[in-house]
Amino acid sequence: MAPRTRDEDRHALTAEELAPVVGAKAPLLRSRRGVSTAPAPGRQTPPTFSIKQLRDVVPAHCFERSLARSVMHLAGDLAMIAAMAAAIHAVDGAKWLPLPVRIIAWGAYWWFQGAVMTGVWVLAHECGHQSFSPWRWVNNAFGLVLHSALLVPYHSWRITHGNHHKNTNHMDRDQVFVPHTESEYFGAESAVSPSGGAFSEALSEAPAAELLGIAQMLLLGWPAYLLMNTSSQAHPGRWVNHFNPSSPIFEPKDWMDIIVSDAGLLVVFGAIGAAIRTWGFAAVARYYLIPYLFVNMWLVLITYLQHSDVRVPHYRSGEWNFVRGAVGAVDRDYGIYNVLHHHIGDTHVAHHLFSTMPFYHAQEATAALKKALGPYYLQDSTPIPRALWRSWTQCKFVQDEGEVLYYSSPYKASE
Repeated sequence: MAPRTRDEDRHALTAEELAPVVGAKAPLLRSRRGVSTAPAPGRQTPPTFSIKQLRDVVPAHCFERSLARSVMHLAGDLAMIAAMAAAIHAVDGAKWLPLPVRIIAWGAYWWFQGAVMTGVWVLAHECGHQSFSPWRWVNNAFGLVLHSALLVPYHSWRITHGNHHKNTNHMDRDQVFVPHTESEYFGAESAVSPSGGAFSEALSEAPAAELLGIAQMLLLGWPAYLLMNTSSQAHPGRWVNHFNPSSPIFEPKDWMDIIVSDAGLLVVFGAIGAAIRTWGFAAVARYYLIPYLFVNMWLVLITYLQHSDVRVPHYRSGEWNFVRGAVGAVDRDYGIYNVLHHHIGDTHVAHHLFSTMPFYHAQEATAALKKALGPYYLQDSTPIPRALWRSWTQCKFVQDEGEVLYYSSPYKASE
């Protein structure tokens, strides 16, 4: 990807602007309570585009869905998964290979198998958006099988994810990565210890503690969301999860879909149990469970970085509309993983505007939308580890008051 110029993307942050946050001269963080010290992100008036204006700039064929083309991509993913499993099985059986070589091979298998399985997750995500094919029953059949195989309650996720798309960046209605307000953030901090949060604040200022928080999010964030609705809207006094048809995130009409999703998971858990009885837990963990954890990591990483950035506005009801929320996402460059993940990370703005558009047209649509959106198009080619650190340390809370809210942080770079 060619470097962007300021004329091409005036709303982006340059490496020089971001250096105080993550540069070599600022390895430590200090607290400056309640004041954002992130680089000023050129906070503009909210956009006034209509969805029709934006749709008109996208070539009409970009909205055409092809079952054959989707199945071809799925077959490619499944072939890669099978080939890697066969290859690591052969390597593991080659006892003449030095142990370090086999350990490295297993590490590579876990990493790349997780990346390709994430691609399958994305194709199931296409099914949930009805972009896998023109037929709803086909989409839901493929989606239920693929997501269940990855331990995702397909319809339950489809429903809440659809609500996320309908209400992106709405402070009271969005479903994922809903920001804490400043008072919520510091209130939770103060509740940690009777000393008014001093211990919590001192601990959280350590970079090691922030790294631990990132690791916790990447490892546990997805199951925590499914089991406890973490990072979503609060429902005091209720256990909100994606498995109970009576959860407040569902409507009565969703009841059967939730039951079907739960049944799909029970079938897969039964298959995993049978595999453990046949081949042992260690084998199932090596071939399936560890790559599955990497799928969860990729899912949380990609989603977090799409929606957590100091340039992304969040809205209250007085200023929110669909287009304003939808364009408030960041396209990021994941290198070869753009291909393995079917461009879920580098064409997310187009996807939020037109979620039934199939992924294989999203790059062309993105090029057209980028010109139409101008400075409202958010893109970032910062290396992913660095971007993750920046968002984690600079996107802590939004203001308590106001209709258009931006992320702030209690941290500033060391001087």
